[in-house]
Amino acid sequence: MTTQSTDSGAQQPRLDTGTVNVIRKPELRRAVRGTFVGNVMEWYDVGAFGYLIVTLGPIFLPDADPSTQVIFLLGTFAATYVFRPLGGLFFGWLGDRIGRKRVLFLTLTLVAAATFLIGLLPDYGMIGLAAPLLLVLLKVLQGFSAGGEFTGALTYIAESAPDRKRGFYAAFLDGGSYLGFALGAVLVTALQVGFGQEALEAGLWRVPFLLAGPLGVIAIYIRLKLAESPQFTAELAAAGVGEAGREHLRVRPLQVLLENWRGIVMVIVLVAAANSAGYAFTSYMPTYLATVEEYDAVQSNLLTVPLLLLMACSMPFVGMLSDRVGRRPVLFIASAWVILLSIPAFLLIGNGSTLGVLLGLALVGAPVALYMGTLASTYPALFPTRSRSTSLGVAYNISIAVFGGTAPLVIDSLIRWSGDDLAAAYYLIGMSVAGLLAVWFLAESARKPLRGSEPNVETELEAHQIHKGRLAVQRSSRA
Repeated sequence: MTTQSTDSGAQQPRLDTGTVNVIRKPELRRAVRGTFVGNVMEWYDVGAFGYLIVTLGPIFLPDADPSTQVIFLLGTFAATYVFRPLGGLFFGWLGDRIGRKRVLFLTLTLVAAATFLIGLLPDYGMIGLAAPLLLVLLKVLQGFSAGGEFTGALTYIAESAPDRKRGFYAAFLDGGSYLGFALGAVLVTALQVGFGQEALEAGLWRVPFLLAGPLGVIAIYIRLKLAESPQFTAELAAAGVGEAGREHLRVRPLQVLLENWRGIVMVIVLVAAANSAGYAFTSYMPTYLATVEEYDAVQSNLLTVPLLLLMACSMPFVGMLSDRVGRRPVLFIASAWVILLSIPAFLLIGNGSTLGVLLGLALVGAPVALYMGTLASTYPALFPTRSRSTSLGVAYNISIAVFGGTAPLVIDSLIRWSGDDLAAAYYLIGMSVAGLLAVWFLAESARKPLRGSEPNVETELEAHQIHKGRLAVQRSSRA
């Protein structure tokens, strides 16, 4: 048996069919930190922008009525996601070709730079229609780079974590996402409470975006310390990269997509179910409370932010639960929860009492935590190492573009078109019905090696036990 250490300073020998990856704790901690900070950075912008939608309307479209301003900014938010599939394909292909860690450095740099530049944008009073156009352009750049950020991080952490605890470690990614969203929301809320809405519109709206500069530098520094994932390293060795002048793997995107179409369809449906609920809670709920339930911007933020923080902290525990009981049971509960309790949740939100709103928001947020804390480790297990980044990048971002980032705009439009405040609940129920069907056909992946990969374990003892088990199987087959 050959065991491969993931300690960056250790020798990594040529691998054979008996290889077991022993994941060293220092390298695992670096992997978690390096992926975590990127997702905090990406979703920090989403949170800040989502909670500033009502504020940014008069700044970039001062001559439009409030409804048009909200629709424009929700559309700008949605436009970010239209370009995510292209980013997912490009950066996913690049990740399968040259490695995970290089692409993670590139995507994080682009996300941080675009967010920082939004804070420097002139407003409508300075340059007219060029202001909203530049805003859309920078959001599109964010969407393109974010298309490779989250799925690249998912791929990296799944390949770097022990199989028995993959759910726990992968869940830190979505926990980081929601923490980043909460940080953006908390900052906006603090500025509103401390200085007032007028000061925010007068120029303080720039502060959350400008802070992305120093935050991005810190995050990039942490990410520079990452080593390549052990399973991609094994793929390089198996392909003989570095020999005969080869410096990268050959990846044919069309062939990859054709080979992995079943997993791609599964990811698209699961992402649609989970992220329609996730984006409805994170990016639309403050707007819903302010425009439909007629809370002011500060009240709506104060009602949602504590639940965001609670959700972020709960996700690693959800991932741990999925390691113990399996991915499928947790996902069944999440889907059924949305189907059965979405209507009661929105009825509580609309009953006029603060307690009712909090209970309703909790009923919407709880299944989101169950979904996200489990799916982070579910998606990568559907694809083999040699094409995992490309397949996941395309599948995840197609679904995010169609069903995730557009969810706030679609829900808002459905409510305005139908005149029924429960249209949001009907939409989430429909998405989770599809999700429930996908979970029914989903193969269980908890505590198992990733598809086409050798096991990741925490200790040499586990590696020897696996080797003994293989020898016993070989002897019995010979007998």
